[in-house]
Amino acid sequence: MKKQMLMVPGPTPVPPEVLQAMGKQMINHRGAAFGELFSEVNHLIKKVFQTENHVLIFPGAGTGAMEAAVVNLTEPGERVLLATIGAFGDRFGDILEGHGVIVERVEAEWGMAIDPQAVKEKLENNREIKKLFITHNETSTGVTNDLKAVKDAIPDDVLMIVDAVSGLGGIDLKMDEWGIDVVVTGSQKALMIPPGLAFIALNDRAWKVVEENKAPKYYWDFKLARKFLEKNPPETPYTPAVSLLYALQASLRLIIEEGLENVFARHELMAKAIRAGVKALGLKMLAEDDVASHTVTAVYSPEGIDVGKLRKLMREKYGITLAGGQKKLEGKIFRIGHLGYVDWPDVVTVLAGLELALKELGYPVEFGTAIKAAQEILFAGR
Repeated sequence: MKKQMLMVPGPTPVPPEVLQAMGKQMINHRGAAFGELFSEVNHLIKKVFQTENHVLIFPGAGTGAMEAAVVNLTEPGERVLLATIGAFGDRFGDILEGHGVIVERVEAEWGMAIDPQAVKEKLENNREIKKLFITHNETSTGVTNDLKAVKDAIPDDVLMIVDAVSGLGGIDLKMDEWGIDVVVTGSQKALMIPPGLAFIALNDRAWKVVEENKAPKYYWDFKLARKFLEKNPPETPYTPAVSLLYALQASLRLIIEEGLENVFARHELMAKAIRAGVKALGLKMLAEDDVASHTVTAVYSPEGIDVGKLRKLMREKYGITLAGGQKKLEGKIFRIGHLGYVDWPDVVTVLAGLELALKELGYPVEFGTAIKAAQEILFAGR
């Protein structure tokens, strides 16, 4: 028997309490029991979004949440600004263009964060643009954008729509305090449940745009979803993913019990420990420390070491699954996910496996080097 460890940016491991919750029997989604479940879930999810606004929940992936934001907030022929720093920023652009939206872009080199001043200048030179689409945490590069700095830099009349799929619940995002208009995410990352739920939170400014929007939609209709959410007890307009909502209830209880600030601190500490361990092995990071993600770390494969062989050896012999690079980074980097149900034993194990695999592939490794560096970080941050 070989244990398997999933260390990718998503889907992420699921806590036992959450797995157990998914085994509950089905209930009538128009009945009182569902109303109690959905009421608690909607109350708790607001705490994770750090908002007093409604959080809409649809069956779907994080990409579905992104498309839902597009069809409810934009119309064909409209011009918007996209701030992109990687594959998932580009995906937002693909979705927008797929719906006939004209996309202007401000970009940063992959491995770097967006420059708030560059966004500001682009918007000031294109005053007809009233919507900015941006990624919070770019999964493909392991970089986090400074959303507060971007929000503070842009004109007040520009709506800010954020893809927080790999950040929310693992990295601080104060939706209301920072004045962010729309935040979307998915279930399979820091929320610690399987794929299948899409979340969208909107403030009053965004709801005004939704009310005036004429683009065709049906399944992703925010106005209909809000109408059902405001029933007593709350409901969904279509059949919900009941098992995943039970899972969400369990995961949110765990997050609130730990404390949101403690959750953020844990993610930051795990990220620092992994980066310290990887650096101790002499490996090069894609992102600099000041913009590095707390949920995923991107590492260049050493010269002469095939990243595909490294990942295969890690998976097949040492039972640890890592992610590869995407698009222009394919074959160049590997990515370590450390979000959601993750703590120090996971950090130590993945670094031990990395040492073994690199050694086997001919890279010079002194066993314990990475682990020692990580332990020093973990001990100091205990």
